[in-house]
Order: sequence, then C-alpha cells, then structure tokens
Amino acid sequence: MSRRFLRRGLMAWAVVAAACGQPPSQQTATPADRDAVDTGLATFIANIRAVDNHTHVNSTTPGDTDYDALPLDALPPFDLPATVRPDYPGWIAAYKALYGYPHADLSDPHRADLRAARERVAQDQKDTFPEWVLDKIGTEVMLANRIAMGPGLASPRFRWVSYADALMLPLSAKAEAAVSPDRAALFPLEDKLLARYLADLQIATLPATLDEYQRTVVTATLERQRQNGCVALKFEAAYLRALDFTEASAETAARIYARHVNGVEPSRADYKQLQDHLFRYIAREAGRLGMAVHIHAFEGAGSFYDVAGSDPLLLEPAFNDPTLRRTNFVIVHGGGVYASHAGAMLWKPNVYADLSLMPLVYGQQRLAGVLR
Repeated sequence: MSRRFLRRGLMAWAVVAAACGQPPSQQTATPADRDAVDTGLATFIANIRAVDNHTHVNSTTPGDTDYDALPLDALPPFDLPATVRPDYPGWIAAYKALYGYPHADLSDPHRADLRAARERVAQDQKDTFPEWVLDKIGTEVMLANRIAMGPGLASPRFRWVSYADALMLPLSAKAEAAVSPDRAALFPLEDKLLARYLADLQIATLPATLDEYQRTVVTATLERQRQNGCVALKFEAAYLRALDFTEASAETAARIYARHVNGVEPSRADYKQLQDHLFRYIAREAGRLGMAVHIHAFEGAGSFYDVAGSDPLLLEPAFNDPTLRRTNFVIVHGGGVYASHAGAMLWKPNVYADLSLMPLVYGQQRLAGVLR
C-alpha cells in the first residue's frame, strides 16, 4: 500500500468534514434532527471559509515530487491507521463531493471509475484544479509544505512553507542514519535537498567556516525563499532526532563544523550540538524575515519512529530563548499523543498549535477531548 496516499488524501478528507457539516435539509430532517441542530447556526458555520495551516498539496506537474522533503514512500513498509487507508469507507463521501463518484463502495472495478473521474476533472480544470478543490471544500487559503511551489499553486490562495531541516545538517550523517532503518532512508534525502539549495545559490562546495556557512548558505537560502513568497519554514526533525534543541555555544559549534566539514564523520554528540546551534540560528533568521517556524509533533509514520522524541515539552528551552521571541512557532498536528503538553506551551506568547491530521486519525470523540 502506498503511503503517498496519506499525503494526497488529506485535502480530500476536508470534503468529508464539509459534507458532514452541512445543515439537514428541511425535506428530510426528522423532528429529532431539527431539535439537535440549529439550522441557522449550521448554515453560518458551513459558509465560513477556512485557512488550512498544514498540507502537502501537489502541483499539477505530472509526477510531482516536491510535496515533501521526507516522503513516506521512502520508509520501509509500515501499517497505516485504518482511517487513512485507501479502502476506508469514509473516503467515499469525499469522492462523491469532488468527482461525482456514483458508487457506495471501493471495489476494484469501481476504483477504475474513480480514477477515470479524477483524471477527467483534472483534465477539465488543468492548472486551476488545486484552486477548484479549495472552492469545493470551502477553503480560502491553503499553506503548502513544499520544497518548491509549482503550477496551479499560486498566491494568494496557496502560501509556501519551505523545508529547513537540510540547512541544519551540513555534515556527514552516517552515524545518525545508522540509528534505525527509517533514518537510514531519510537522511540521504536531506543530503539531496541541501545539495539542491547549494545549487540554487550556485555554491559548489560547503564553506570552510560556520560563520560563512550561516551567512552564504543559511541566510541566503532563507532570504531567497522569502523573496519568492515563503511565509514559514517547516522542520520535520522529529523523524530524524528528538526535538530537544538545547542551547549550544557558537564557539563550540564553529569548532565542530570546521573539524568535520571536510567529510570527517562527527560523533553523534558533536553533531547534535551543531544542529542545536543551527536550529536556533535558522529560527532567529526566520523571525527577522517575518517567517513562522512550523515543527512536526505527532506520533509519526514508520516502524522506528521515536514517539518520545516528538514531545512538545522538549521544545521549551527554545521557546524560552529570549533571542527567539521575534519568531512565531507552530506545533504542527497539535502534539499528537502529547496534546496536553502542546497546550501547556501555548502559554508562551509566540507559540501556536494546529490540529492538522488529528481529525483524520483520532476521530470525533478523542478530538473533542483534545479541544476541551
């Protein structure tokens, strides 16, 4: 089963929520229904245009691969929750609303009809297809987590959120990748993305000093992205390491960088100090440039994901850093199983949370508890 379905399906799931949120029709509603729902209020709510803070939306480019820096397809096989599997019946409402899917099941012959309907709509809409979907699901603005934007994802309806982890990982990561099969698959993707950022800047080799790396690579990349419309940076770091970005001195980080930039493998302890320093440098630069910092904090996909390492409480030292108070942080996916910890972090004046993915994975009753 392709885990890419999880990325593609999140937008369609919003249609299910929208459909379920419509007021009951006066022709079919029973007295009990009318007693249970204030139809005027339900109509008002149904007409609210949403801002979707977190998506991995595809462009209209065939075979688009820029929708994620760490696509789940790269991981060794793992199971998905039932609600995000392609055969989950809950998707049928979305397919009916988007594509006029006529069937009540997802049998193999009917999937062929679904594919044909999807392709027909995409051909009819061409580069307006993503915006057409936004109109169908009642979303005014969608934030797109992407390596780069592409056809069909124009502002102001789509806003770019780029990926920052690669900028935090300039050294050899062989020791880091050896921690688990998942990380062995993911770290090479960060190497590839950093190489792309360097190529964008026409830089052939990494600078010799950390100061120069920060100035000519990190800052230059962020400024370039900001000029191209980027509104926020995304860290998927919880897939690669724990979120305990403690304070590390610039002097120590500079020594570690200079010692290992020529390819010598750093120890994991040394590399962590450099990453911790660069995380805070990137976050400060984001604040200076007016970009938010989004941080994945959820149970996570993969058979070897370190759930404890995604606890939002691990971010408290960074959130309490006075030099980072100009930077707005967003705990993405609400902290997952650590939702109460994410709630505790909302006391910080520059920390926010979204609920993306939670409605899909948790279901109504559990989500209601999180919201309370």
